[in-house]
Amino acid sequence: MQNESMTVAEHHLDNTSHLARRVTDRVSAMIAYWDSDLICRFANSSYLEWFGKTSDEMIDKITLPELLGPLYDKNLPYITAVLAGSPQTFERDIPLPDGTIRHSLANYFPDIVEGETRGFFVHVADISVQKQVEYRLMQSTELIYAQNEQLVNFANIVTHNLRSYSGNLASLLDFFQLAGDQEEKDEIFKYLQGLSKAFSDTVANLTELVAVPNLGKRNLEQVDLLKTVENAISSIAMQIRSCKAQVSVAVDPDLRLVTNPAYFESIVLNLLTNALKYRRADRLPLIEISAFAEQDEVYLSVKDNGLGMDLDRDGHRLFRMNNTFHGNSDAKGLGLFITKTQIESLGGRIHVESRVNDGSTFSIVFPSKPTDL
Repeated sequence: MQNESMTVAEHHLDNTSHLARRVTDRVSAMIAYWDSDLICRFANSSYLEWFGKTSDEMIDKITLPELLGPLYDKNLPYITAVLAGSPQTFERDIPLPDGTIRHSLANYFPDIVEGETRGFFVHVADISVQKQVEYRLMQSTELIYAQNEQLVNFANIVTHNLRSYSGNLASLLDFFQLAGDQEEKDEIFKYLQGLSKAFSDTVANLTELVAVPNLGKRNLEQVDLLKTVENAISSIAMQIRSCKAQVSVAVDPDLRLVTNPAYFESIVLNLLTNALKYRRADRLPLIEISAFAEQDEVYLSVKDNGLGMDLDRDGHRLFRMNNTFHGNSDAKGLGLFITKTQIESLGGRIHVESRVNDGSTFSIVFPSKPTDL
């Protein structure tokens, strides 16, 4: 009876083992068992297929270092930890025999019997699809963030730059009404015509900017630097005249820059109005604008003899939003923030030199032909 009973038990165990094999072979995840000597004692069909092995090649023969190759050293900390009795979970990119890469989520569970770790169970799930979805989601998030940033930048251009035009227009109209004779009116009318043309150019650039899917980054054109500087000066000519400022320009008529015209115009205009706004009351404003090309870069400089600032104290806040430094009632703390954002979006960089009561110099460097915008 005892032998017969053992036979039934063995038959039941064999059926259970066969059923376990059938179940695990129909699971898409990789399931395996490695003993404490790192010899494979079990591997389901997904595990064998993943590594391109047969059951005869794998079971009771292959070791984990032989199977994993270069991956073994990467997985060794997790192997050591699970054999010490601690479950492990980690992600890993696994190369397949056909040369492709699969993203996986691995779980190691210790097999502890009477306080001794005899080996560990392995469960590895293919998360390649989830990773692809995650990657596309990350790309979409980055695109939305970039578009939102560009929309904010566009709104800032409109509000900040058009404010300069509206202020200059109001001043010109006031001067026109106070003009003493026709000759003076004719002169002011010429300023109005120049302002109108500069305003039309700005609107045209902004219209083109809105029409492009990626605001600002793909709308690249060859820009005439001297013409852009002259348009900026013309657009605030009345402000320059009213404060008796002298503006000198040293820009090669042939100098060109591949950039976004609306952004570049905004940068020049912001720096020019900034120099006027922060002038000293005890001296006539002097503004020097220069530009030159060197190798694959274009350098633009705007220098003034105005109030200047203490860069040791305030330099770290200079380009932050809503930061003002001289108590001007019309200062919004946006101009330099917008300028730096636009410069960096075009692949450029900006540097400032300044001393209190001794003026400031804003130096900008652009790549002459941006490649990654």
